[in-house]
Amino acid sequence: MEAQQRSGRFGAIAFAGVAGAVAGAAVAARRGRRAAGAWAVAGGVALGASEAVARARQRPGEIPALWQRIAVSGALAAPLGWAAGRLTGAGPLPVGTAAGAVAGALALRPHKVALGPVVGAGVGGALAARKGSPAVAAAASVVSFRVLSALLFRDAQVSLLAERVSADRLPFVVPLEATSRYVGTGYVKDLAAVLGGVYTAAAPDVGIVASLDDLAGPGFDPAGVDPLVREFYEHTARFTLDIVPEWRLWVRPGYLLYRALLARPLGQANVPMNQREAQRGVDGRIDTIVPDAAGTPTLRGWIRSYADDDEPIYVGIYTTYRHGGRGYVSVGFPLPQASFTATLLPRARPGGGLVLTSESGLDQPGHYLTYIDPDTRDLTTLGVHGFAETLDVHVEDGALRAEHAFSVFGLPFLVLHYRMTRKPLPA
Repeated sequence: MEAQQRSGRFGAIAFAGVAGAVAGAAVAARRGRRAAGAWAVAGGVALGASEAVARARQRPGEIPALWQRIAVSGALAAPLGWAAGRLTGAGPLPVGTAAGAVAGALALRPHKVALGPVVGAGVGGALAARKGSPAVAAAASVVSFRVLSALLFRDAQVSLLAERVSADRLPFVVPLEATSRYVGTGYVKDLAAVLGGVYTAAAPDVGIVASLDDLAGPGFDPAGVDPLVREFYEHTARFTLDIVPEWRLWVRPGYLLYRALLARPLGQANVPMNQREAQRGVDGRIDTIVPDAAGTPTLRGWIRSYADDDEPIYVGIYTTYRHGGRGYVSVGFPLPQASFTATLLPRARPGGGLVLTSESGLDQPGHYLTYIDPDTRDLTTLGVHGFAETLDVHVEDGALRAEHAFSVFGLPFLVLHYRMTRKPLPA
């Protein structure tokens, strides 16, 4: 364990050193090769040393110090600013504004989304008056934004819950990762090749949960659930889904950036932006892995993709578990060498519906980002605070409907409206 921790610290210091060297070269690029080389050495030594100090002071259960994370983000922004200036001819003002806008958009919250380009424009304008470089403008804008937002908005967005622990200590995490850079609709098939067992694509008449009875507990009695709602959860493959997305305006710029840079290249979490995209149609299937031909599914992957070209929308691994006399649903979204898990608490809805929510005073529900060590299978998990979701499945005028609402720090940003209908019976 100590050897692994030392290796992890060394890797982080090496990464910081490389980032500092590249940033130094980008900042001094206009001064010639000799100056760029000297700045690269200075930047690498400075950022590597600060990373070493931050790691040495890091306590168990903590993430690296904020000041070091800010420094690294500024270093990463510098070469991007240099490239933008070199490729487009843009000066410090537009590059600084763009860098601030990106930093604000990645922070998600609307006040940070609005603050980012304002800070970037201010920093970029000041550097333009002094004939600064685009690389300096990008780095300074990101650092200034992050420092200012840390002073103004003190609520933590993430916290380190566990570092290098076994999976049985974190029952609310789905410890299944992608072993390649692209997740895609073939993920469960690839996973079956790793885990073993019998793989079935588009398993017939299977649900995302084996039985709603597994979720019984205080606040939820499965006996009160409408039969149609129960059928949807236990026999999801019988239904087709239509999606109508409802995005709040303030989050659209950040989502467009996220989708272009992350969602589509990853083949994961690529939600329709508008009704026109949703009209491409949605195909849904559940792929399963069972330990042997006669067994019941031990792993259920609900895969949703666009009907016209099979582009992934969501690839989610659905599991249930019990803790403290309650049942929970955990949905794992595999990422390269990591997993993002949403653990949801079931609640009864008047009229026989079922609500799954991450908003609770209990210690299990929430959202968790987990790195999975490829050798030991140990987990390092961050709690993602402020992000919340609620899935409300119910019967309305005899038809099955659902609203899947998302918010960040209490501010709604997306509602997915679902209409579920039974597939035609096979001949």
